Amino acid sequence: MAKKVAVLVRDRQGEALRMSLGLTLLDDVVDVYVLGRKLETTGEHALHLQTVKDMDMKIYTDCKENGDAEFLSTEEIARRLPEYDHVLPY
Repeated sequence: MAKKVAVLVRDRQGEALRMSLGLTLLDDVVDVYVLGRKLETTGEHALHLQTVKDMDMKIYTDCKENGDAEFLSTEEIARRLPEYDHVLPY
């Protein structure tokens, strides 16, 4: 049975995106939450971000500067997290 996993991205964004992609190998549903800052879109971050999009993974953010991600308030994000089987802060 597939698990629902939320990855909370703050620091080490490239590594967090890479790890999120790796979790899809287990056929789990993985959602990415970019919190409190703009997501870097250069270098390895750009490659990982494009792959996340290609895999149709959902990206949410509480930072309006992240135009490619769906904006949610911090309160909305907090309400969603209990729905996940695993929440991984990165």
